[in-house]
Amino acid sequence: MKHPAEPAGEPDDTAYAGLVIAVDGPAGSGKSTAARGVARAMGLRYLDTGSTYRALTWWLLARGADVSDPAAVAAAVNRPVIEVGTDPDDPAIRVDGRDVAAEIRTREVSNAVSAVASIPEVRSHLVAMQQRIIADALAAGAGIVAEGRDIGTVVAPGAPVKVYLTAAEAVRASRRAAELSADSGVTVAVTQAEQARRDRSDARQMAMAEDAVEIDTTGLDLDQVIGEIVSLADSRTAGAWTR
Repeated sequence: MKHPAEPAGEPDDTAYAGLVIAVDGPAGSGKSTAARGVARAMGLRYLDTGSTYRALTWWLLARGADVSDPAAVAAAVNRPVIEVGTDPDDPAIRVDGRDVAAEIRTREVSNAVSAVASIPEVRSHLVAMQQRIIADALAAGAGIVAEGRDIGTVVAPGAPVKVYLTAAEAVRASRRAAELSADSGVTVAVTQAEQARRDRSDARQMAMAEDAVEIDTTGLDLDQVIGEIVSLADSRTAGAWTR
């Protein structure tokens, strides 16, 4: 697996060399949108680690694989070539050269990804990939916002800025249902039930890092969430840069 060269229009993030911001939280907490917003506001790169698990899950489902069979999934983990872009304005995700940004966000993938992500061989392979992407950003004199389930505890435990986003269960379900509005018959109630099952499946990967700051996004708009994370980054780095 690899990640593609960054687009020419990516922000100049050299002012934040070495900065890693870890954003964790459950589905519907707003972490993807907030993390991208923070990356844009601060001129950082952006890594959606969840897209790597979704990309693998999509590839397996597209080939009729039994994603509930750990041995079969583990045997296939090295086969697809997954490319992840880190431009927050265009976080590309490709599998074997195919753009799958829309296809990995379907309800079918959402309901299968937890089973795939729970397999040790999958986690080991994709965490190593994610860590390489972060290391490459830092080696290039950049900073990066990485978001997912276990950034602060597993992928980048040394990140100087860690946040854990939460939200009321009903609010998370409403946000997720809105994302899936194109899927006929997907109601907030159905989404909340599916979300609860996924939360239970993902529980082991969703532990909040001891040094993370928890932010409840239930009553906050996007700009407020972004502002809180940027302010935290300022305080944790002693205002080392000027926005």
